[in-house]
Parts: sequence; C-alpha cells; structure tokens
Amino acid sequence: MLGSLGLFPAPDFGSLSPSLAKNSKRAVERNCQIVKQKQIELTGCRKLPGCSRFLFLPRISIDKRVKQGLAISAAVADEKKTITSFEEDMEITGLLSIDPGLESFKDHFRYRMQRFTNQKQLIEKYEGGLEEFSKGYLKFGFNREAGGIVYREWAPAAQEAQVIGDFNGWDGSNHRMEKNEFGVWSINIPDSGGNPAIHHNSRVKFRFKHGDGVWVDRIPAWIRYATVDPTKFGAPYDGVYWDPPPPERYQFKYPRPPKAQAPRIYEAHVGMSSSEPRINTYREFADDVLPRIRANNYNTVQLMAVMEHSYYGSFGYHVTNFFAVSSRSGTPEDLKYLIDKAHSLGLSVLMDVVHSHASNNITDGLNGFDVGQSTQDSYFHTGDRGYHKLWDSRLFNYANWEVIRFLLSNLRWWLEEYKFDGFRFDGVTSMLYHHHGINMAFTGDYNEYFSEATDIDAVVYLMLANSLIHNILPDATVIAEDVSGMPGLGRSVSEGGIGFDYRLAMAIPDKWIDYLKNKSDEEWSMKEISWSLTNRRYTEKCVAYAESHDQAIVGDKTVAFLLMDKEMYYGMSCLTDASPMVDRGVALHKMVHLLTMALGGEGYLNFMGNEFGHPEWIDFPREGNGWSYDKCRRQWNLVDTEHLRYRFMNAFDKAMNLLDEKYSFLASTKQIVSSTNEEDKVIVFERGDLVFVFNFHPENTYDGYKVGCDLPGKYRVALDSDAWEFGGRGRVGHDVDHFTSPEGIPGVPETNFNNRPNSFKILSAARTCVVYYRVEEKEGNHNSSDIGAANETLTDIAKLGDFEGINETSPADAVAKQEDLKAAQPSLIADDIATKANTETEEIEEETSDDK
Repeated sequence: MLGSLGLFPAPDFGSLSPSLAKNSKRAVERNCQIVKQKQIELTGCRKLPGCSRFLFLPRISIDKRVKQGLAISAAVADEKKTITSFEEDMEITGLLSIDPGLESFKDHFRYRMQRFTNQKQLIEKYEGGLEEFSKGYLKFGFNREAGGIVYREWAPAAQEAQVIGDFNGWDGSNHRMEKNEFGVWSINIPDSGGNPAIHHNSRVKFRFKHGDGVWVDRIPAWIRYATVDPTKFGAPYDGVYWDPPPPERYQFKYPRPPKAQAPRIYEAHVGMSSSEPRINTYREFADDVLPRIRANNYNTVQLMAVMEHSYYGSFGYHVTNFFAVSSRSGTPEDLKYLIDKAHSLGLSVLMDVVHSHASNNITDGLNGFDVGQSTQDSYFHTGDRGYHKLWDSRLFNYANWEVIRFLLSNLRWWLEEYKFDGFRFDGVTSMLYHHHGINMAFTGDYNEYFSEATDIDAVVYLMLANSLIHNILPDATVIAEDVSGMPGLGRSVSEGGIGFDYRLAMAIPDKWIDYLKNKSDEEWSMKEISWSLTNRRYTEKCVAYAESHDQAIVGDKTVAFLLMDKEMYYGMSCLTDASPMVDRGVALHKMVHLLTMALGGEGYLNFMGNEFGHPEWIDFPREGNGWSYDKCRRQWNLVDTEHLRYRFMNAFDKAMNLLDEKYSFLASTKQIVSSTNEEDKVIVFERGDLVFVFNFHPENTYDGYKVGCDLPGKYRVALDSDAWEFGGRGRVGHDVDHFTSPEGIPGVPETNFNNRPNSFKILSAARTCVVYYRVEEKEGNHNSSDIGAANETLTDIAKLGDFEGINETSPADAVAKQEDLKAAQPSLIADDIATKANTETEEIEEETSDDK
C-alpha cells in the first residue's frame, strides 16, 4: 500500500467525495445562516441575523482619547461604521486552494475573516493596534507611576470599591477608588517618604460592594503573584504586590535558542517532578530535571500548571489567577531562572496556557467578579452558556472588549516577562463550538465544523491571539489541543486559517490504548495502525504522541503499565531473566513510541517519566487518598539504577531523539508507507531518506526480508531497537552493507516492488524496529559517510557484541557482557551527552550561583 503524506489529505478529518461535498453544500445553505447578509451597522450591541451570537462593541478604554470623552460605542454609532458585505472577496483563497472541499463553506470563511478584520480595525482605531492593546498589564492591576502606585480594576458591577492589604491594615476607608464611565475603578497611592506605600511581597485585595449592598474581597484580576497560608487547610489565597528591588530581580542571561525544525517536546509538571513525595520547586526542576531532558535530546520543554490554580489536583487547568505563577513551586524570579537555564541548554520553553475556561472558585479567582451582572459587564457568559457542565468551570465571553484585552495581554505577559517561546492552548475544542465537543463524535463531515454550532467569537479571538503571538515573536511555536480536527486550524490567518503552528494528534494515544487493552498480538492490524498514524490533514502539522499526562492520571494507565502491569514492581531487574510479559513489554514500548514519532506527525511529545516507562499512575493529593503525594512524583531512581530495565527504554528514547536531531526526519514532508503486511505483521515506510521497518510479529524473524526504498545505493543500520544497549538480543548486524536492486521500469510505479523503484534485503527480527540510512559515497572513499560520532558508536557497540554464540547468552549475562564491552570502548552517545550536559550545568551553576 502506498500512503504519502505529501499526496493525500486525511478523509477522517474532512476529505469528502464529490457526492458528500454536494451534500455539505446543501447542508450549509440550509443550516448556516450567516451568508449573503445585508450590511450591518455597528450601532452598539446587535444580534447578527441568523446567528445565535451577539457582537459586543468595546465598552471601555483607558486610551487618552477615551479619557477625553470619546466613548467608543457612541463614536462608532455616529460614524455609522458598517461591516462590509459578506459577499466581498476575502483573503481565504490560500486555504481553499489547499482543500477544494472547503469551497462549499466559502461564505463561512468570509464571514469569520470579516469579523476578524473588523475587530482588528476597531482595536487599531481606538487602542492603537494589537501591540498596544495587548499591553493591558501596564495599565491594569498595580503599576508604578510617577510618585506612587496606580491600581486599576475593571468591575462595572461594583457600586463602591476600595483597595485593602497589609499596607493599610486591611482597612480601605482611606483608600476608596473612583469609577469612570467605562466601569474601571482606579486609585493613585502616593509614595511615603520616597518609598512605595505598598511594600514588595505584601498582601493586597480588591474590596467592592455589589448591587445587593454586600461588600466582598477579591484577588485583583491582574495580580502577578498570589499566595496561601500553607499552615491553614483550605485557607483563601491573597494577592501579592510583586515589585522586587533591582538587586532581587532575576536578569536573563541567555538568548532564546533558534526555533527547531521540528519540536521534540518534553511535557513536564514542575510540582510533581521530585522523586520525593512533595511539591518540587522551579529551581530544583531547573537544576535536576532540565539536564535530564537535554541529555535525552529533546529540544523543547512544555510546562504544565504554571498559571496559579488554587486546587492542586486540577493539574493546573482550573486557573484562578491568570497573570500569576503558581506559588507552590516558588516566586516569579524562580520561574525566570528555570526558563533562562532551559535556554542555556538549547531548550525552548512552551507554556500550557488555559484560555478555554476559568475556575469557578469565587474566593480566589476571576469568577469572584461575577456578581450576577449582564454578560457585557462580565468576563463570562451568563446562564448555561457561561458554564461548562463537565469541567465545572466558567466560560469566557470572547466578544467582550475587556475579555479580549485581558486574554491577549495575558499572552504577551508570559512571552515578554518570562521569555516563554510559545504556547500549547488547552481545550481548544471546547472553544471552537457552542456544544464544547460534549457528546460529540466527530466523523470528518465538514458540516460538523462550519455551522451555527461554531463559536465565531472564540474563533476570532484565537485568530487575534495567533496573530499577536507571531507578531511579537515570529519564531514562536503555538500548538492547539483539538480533538475535532477542524480544517484550517493549523493554517495561517492570512490564508483564512486560525493560525496555529501545530495541532495535537489526539486520536493516536486512544488507538494505542484500544490495542493494548482489547487486542491480542495476533489481532493487531498493520493497515489500521498505519492509517491511524497517517490520518491527518494535508499541510497542517501535528504533534504526535503515544501518551501524555492524560494517559497517566488516576483511572488510566501508561503504555508501560498496560504492557507489564504488576510485573513492573518485581520483574525489571537485569539480575534475572526477563519474564515473557516484561520481554514483550520493553520491546513493544520502544516500537510504539518510535512508530508514533516517525509516522504520526511533524513533531513529537512525551510526558515526564514515560520515556523510561514510569510505573503506576498519577494521583494528586486528595481526600480519597489521604492527601498523599506518593503517586504525585517521578521515581528517577528507577532509571538511574544500572541493573533495572527502565534504563533500556530511556536509552532508546534518547537514541530516537538523536536520530531526528541528525536526520531531521520529523521535518521532512516525504512520508511514504510502502508495505503494511498483515500476515507478516510488518510495516515498512520512508520518512525523509530513512527507511523504517517494524516487525510486530510475536515470533517470526524474517531473514532476507525485502523492503522497498526510493533512492538506490548502500544502506546501513542507523537505529536498532534490538541492540544490546536497548535491552535487546543483538540479532541484527550493524556492520552489514545492504545494497539496493532496481525494481521494474523506472518511473512506472505499478512495475516496482511495493510501488518503490528500489529494494534491499534485511534481517527483520520479531518485535523489533530497525531504521536504515543511505550511505553517501565520497569521492575516493567508499566507506560510510560520517553520520555523527554518536550514531557511529551505536554501530560500534553492536559490532563488539556480534560474536559467535552471543544469541545463546542469557539476558543477565548479556547485560554484564555489554557492560564489559562499554567499559572497553565507552559509548560516545552517553559520554558526549553526559559531558555536554555536565559542562553546561557547571557553567550555569557558576554563572547563576548568586541567584540560587
């Protein structure tokens, strides 16, 4: 079977036959009532004909022109600004030319592009553009201005307001705030004796009286740090005024690393990264975990749970304070230290940003500003539309001017203040649709994506967000967590897309879980596995993963735990022979992860600990487990112990990342599956100029197995999961030259072998995967080209182990023998990486010793 990523879009996510396309067109004409409308005057808040949504015009601005009396809504009404007819040609031809099946939904794309354009024009006119609009943190919250501290808060529902805190003994009677016509409360607190009246690291809150005459205390919406008394169970959080004196401010020392061709992402949770049953700190993570990540050849770190969240067990997804770092792991300066150290190691840092919803916590979070007012005066929608019934959280009103300012400024804040290199947007599916994806099984029918179920307000916000991010940081990496597969999500805004760089390939881990839980080895379908991994939209990049944090939480199991279960507790020692379950588990763990990486997308992601098959699950402290941290940590000692088999999986993870670092196959658009043999249980494909062979058969080893390839020449082993250093049996010779033979008539695929013009023969051992590279001939030199010291060593170690009788050696003796071989000729991979990591760590420690 021939499956080329460069030729075929994925039907499951939208490629429709002509008949289906016609049906889709009729469905659009019937259901999507947002086309060919008359011009609509922007005279305040008007309902769009045929649409279950409102367009809310800006209610406030603190722009100088507004202060002089220019009310935006009134100005717009006076000028009778109109939305251009939806029939006007928009710049969406790029997206439609890529996928002609979207032509039937042209009016939908025109409409949302017009909405985006109009919103952007309004921002440019009344706020000076997206750049200025997104600097809201310089105006709202607490900011130093000449001779004092100015505090501003948007709270149109408040009748009276005060600022309280340690600085005034929590008595706001002398610090009453004033409200302007746009619902913004403000106060200027002059310095005292030349010093700020509010001391750095002191507690503050916003106190206001709402319509019922009740006074309530809330954490300021734009607060940059929030803490809780750890000695009091269930104590409320306090906002903290964070403005350290210059000597205490962390100064970044290292530039951002260049953007990687393809991200190899290490998803991490700082709090649970300690080997001890406790919450880890930003600095400990930087010093202890980052070197591990770099040593395993990842180029990107994705940090979860950075934004403050009062409930630790939410995994960081129920955010309470959007501009504040999670205080459990340290201070803002500590987080800056972590990011700077990552940059020094050549690691980009992405932040798991949550703009899809907010915690419903009234005391500690943004929800506390909702006191029953109308939606235009709130951060959230009212009624059912403002509540996510499965997540028990609040939903933003993305049409509200101040919500847009708040969220866009939030993105800029993390990019500029903390030097993050991009974002992974959580819960994008929930944002894209009014139904939030609840009880929705997406089939790929385009009507599921483009109808009245689409939340255009959220789509426009995401378009603005991606435009802003890439304007601020052109090399930013922005990833969408979307399970629906909406077409255009991963295309640029200028083409009519939403602007993400990548989408998470969320169907892949579900497929692996289904196979591991429900199918015997004999029932595994090579065609179905291959199809699941390649089934993605043409020209829209995906980040593939076999498992993330989702598969590790309580109630689920990681790939390793599904494979080996309870034997991970007592069967992982190399001092005894591996049981059949462990032998199978280690072998398939390597195969599943490499196949996912090589065939599943244009980027790769792994969750912390899964690279070495971390056992058990993640269970945050809660009442049901006695508030224990035992399952909320990473047992690094398992991979550090030489005689445990965890290190084999870790070594293979390191090697497959190194393979991409050398050959850049993830960034290659050449992806051709030439064989999915159900009887042999073998998958053969090319990614870039590498040839991958996966033999999933539990017993059969094939000698002289013929595999197709594109380029003629000589091929050698680049990576072998059966190598001794990866816990294998060393059945494949690494010093063998595999010469190609031509197949059929050049240029006539049907006469070729598996539609490939060349072939070579190999030994394919049961439950192994082997990658072959083409040896480039040099003038006057017929030896293999230099493929890098690390990869040469992979071959060298295998050569030293390839002696008579090695296959009869017991696993335990083989491991011991391999250790002797390594002692005789140390692995350059391990030594080079360790030396590099240690050298860089020593340099960082020297340069940052004053910061610790």
